[in-house]
Amino acid sequence: MTTPAQDPARIARRRREHERQAVIYGVLIALIAVVGLGALAIYTGAIDAPFAREFTPSTPEEEVTPPCLPVVEDQPDGALPLPYGEVVLNIFNASGSDGTAGIAGANESVLSARGFQIGTVGNHPKTLIHNELRFGEQGIVAAYTVASHFPQVRMVMDTREDATVDLLVGTNFDRPLDVDDVSTGPLKNAEGCKPADEITMVPGPAPTGEGEDAEGGEEPADDGDPAPEG
Repeated sequence: MTTPAQDPARIARRRREHERQAVIYGVLIALIAVVGLGALAIYTGAIDAPFAREFTPSTPEEEVTPPCLPVVEDQPDGALPLPYGEVVLNIFNASGSDGTAGIAGANESVLSARGFQIGTVGNHPKTLIHNELRFGEQGIVAAYTVASHFPQVRMVMDTREDATVDLLVGTNFDRPLDVDDVSTGPLKNAEGCKPADEITMVPGPAPTGEGEDAEGGEEPADDGDPAPEG
């Protein structure tokens, strides 16, 4: 039995197809290798990233102990939420990206529509992963009132002496709950809370006008001070 002679043109066509496939696969493998090496170099800091925003840190944020709610006279079942119009709420973008029109502005729109008295809206120099509320001892009930509008939020007590509350919106932020899901009953203590007099407070925001030296010049803003929206 004899084998039919193969068509030379067909053989040449198959050879060209194999060569073309080898070139395509080789280019794809080379591109994948280049992208992988570039990503590794950016991640390790060997070269600068072609974009301004830094990678979100993978290490968890420092644990903080929230203060417990104070005992309120004539409210034996626990402190009730304050009327929203009595809460002065400042909102800061702490995601590390420039501009406040995005996440900070979105929170402002939702919370102002619910009646909160919005103070300053701007950028914060500190980059956070999760949302954080900052407040002084006089603002504990106000802070818990704001916290009831979020599925979770870090509660950080600082040394400010008024009842204002700062909302710092982090990179992995939680949006406000739907208004129908916000409890109007007595507020609940945060898990692991301690009495306010047992809390080590973090520094509060600098008073207005602080930061000018004796010669009238301005000192650089401290890392803990928010930058107002420009």
